[in-house]
Amino acid sequence: MSLFLAEGDPVTLALRGFARVHADLVELSEDPVFLRARDRDPRRTVGLVSGGGSGHEPLHGGFLGRGMLDAVAPGQVFASPHNRQVLAASRAAAGPGGVIHIVKNYTGDRINFGIAAERLRHDGIEVRRVLVDDDLATESAETATGRRGTGATVIVEKLLGAAADEGLGLDELAALGARFAAASRSLAVAARAQTSPQTGAPSFELGPDELEYGVGIHGERAAKTITRPPVGELVTRMLDELLAGLPPGPDDLVVLVNGLGGTTQLELYGVFDQVAGELSARGLGVRGSLVGTYVPALDMAGFSLTLTRLDPSWDRWWRAPAMTPAFVRLEENR
Repeated sequence: MSLFLAEGDPVTLALRGFARVHADLVELSEDPVFLRARDRDPRRTVGLVSGGGSGHEPLHGGFLGRGMLDAVAPGQVFASPHNRQVLAASRAAAGPGGVIHIVKNYTGDRINFGIAAERLRHDGIEVRRVLVDDDLATESAETATGRRGTGATVIVEKLLGAAADEGLGLDELAALGARFAAASRSLAVAARAQTSPQTGAPSFELGPDELEYGVGIHGERAAKTITRPPVGELVTRMLDELLAGLPPGPDDLVVLVNGLGGTTQLELYGVFDQVAGELSARGLGVRGSLVGTYVPALDMAGFSLTLTRLDPSWDRWWRAPAMTPAFVRLEENR
């Protein structure tokens, strides 16, 4: 993989390939670079736009289509998109009611989406921001930017997309998006670093019995390295922290068990079984679930857990149909 990434412009090649494979769902603009969904619910009056660094596929392009996003702006590997990309994607996606930017809480993303928003307003296009900041590992006084945006982005995009398909307006969608993000927390661990595209070597070293606890989706090392415990003990520890970090709310949860790129589906389903059993023992319900690689960090070996408290009024949005390259729900799932 590292040899391939070192040749030419891997992001452009990947985007062209993605657009060819999913030509029925998405279209690619190369100057400036952005992707747009070919279809959306006719009731939708507000466009939904997201984006961020590459290396996290299927985030965000995999969630383009009816029921989720209208356009995305992909940056280079682990780098924010340029504000020109965000601007062009937003112009292409905006509906008569304006556009919502779904932004992960990273400095570059906030700056470039912010510049694009100013230019959109100058053009007479109303825009609001939904900031996703779910990562417990960066919730500390030492972190100037606050919690990073990670796996909860997928859940926010699904819920907000379904709400937008009901024809809700700009301010109502922005308020809902803020509530979705506030009800979500994530935590990630890794047993092996991602491969550096520049060197072909792991970006950091870990011993065979070590685990990075609180790793970032850009491959950032965690604040602490621990001795790797059995999976059951690890899941218990992670759930203790996630549940303590969640604000009060309903006992029904959406659970995302997300692979970081180098973890098999076999392992992820095993983790989910541990998670579901633990939550049931604590009197909590799993109302919705996703298990798979949705927000990786290239080929990092590890996983993240995301919990979202599902307000009963949001349940229909979680179960609403969607048709995207990476998330398909053909009919309401009860």
